Amino acid sequence: MHAIDYEAPTTLEQAVSILKAHGENARPFCGGTDIIIQLRAGVRRTEHLVDVKKIKELQTLFFDAKQGLRLGAAVPCIEVSESDVMRRHYPGLTEAAHLIGSLQIQNRASVGGNLCNGSPAADTTPALIALGARARVVGPNGEREVPVEAFVVSPGRTVLKPGELLVELLIPAPAPHSSDAYLRFIPRNEMDIAVVGVGASLTLDGDTVKAARIALGAVAATPILAAKAADAIIGKKLDDAALEAAGHAASDACSPIDDMRGTAEFRLHIAAVLTRRVLSIAAERAKKN
Repeated sequence: MHAIDYEAPTTLEQAVSILKAHGENARPFCGGTDIIIQLRAGVRRTEHLVDVKKIKELQTLFFDAKQGLRLGAAVPCIEVSESDVMRRHYPGLTEAAHLIGSLQIQNRASVGGNLCNGSPAADTTPALIALGARARVVGPNGEREVPVEAFVVSPGRTVLKPGELLVELLIPAPAPHSSDAYLRFIPRNEMDIAVVGVGASLTLDGDTVKAARIALGAVAATPILAAKAADAIIGKKLDDAALEAAGHAASDACSPIDDMRGTAEFRLHIAAVLTRRVLSIAAERAKKN
């Protein structure tokens, strides 16, 4: 690796100032579980790493029954997966955070970092999309909010401009009789990259699906919101026919590739299977809320 300047600001203003000063030659540094590997491999290059873990706003995990969840971009995955609040109100996102690497990795990695890495196969991104999460971004020109489904624009690239920083993820409070779930398929038992990942959230009105969101990972150039898959079950009972229709619609939303982890044909099949399963899990959880 080449020489890199390291800075660890303690305020958001300091971080934005440093990032602005160095522009394209600076990158935020959170857990380092992705960027250090990428720098060593030569996939990315930067002259300045700006460690954001000491900034208070990026370490927030706060839930309000009316306002929802504020999840700081630097909150470690282990804190998410061990939180009683997260397990109760956002079990799908909690499951996704728990799947990122080993326990040692989860002590460094964060949901925000997983999103900013821009991987099509990220585990937490479909879970966030399913929950209708918004990314709060701060930069030299002020702040803005971006729907998570629009945050990743291509493999490894996000909407973040030079000088901008993801501060927190804003997630709506669950409505009554709502819940979420996340599942992935991997070729090994643990610590592998998803062949397909599916996140879903839904709200029930008796036996009828009142609202739903379904998101897919590792089946296109970016994680995607499968709106037609959700439309296939909204206003209907979640019976076998509805689940089958949602699975087909999810598969139709995919544009996968062949790679070492699976063929495009296999991914299309698994996307439908996992969609049916996560919807069933989310529905069972929603009945208890």
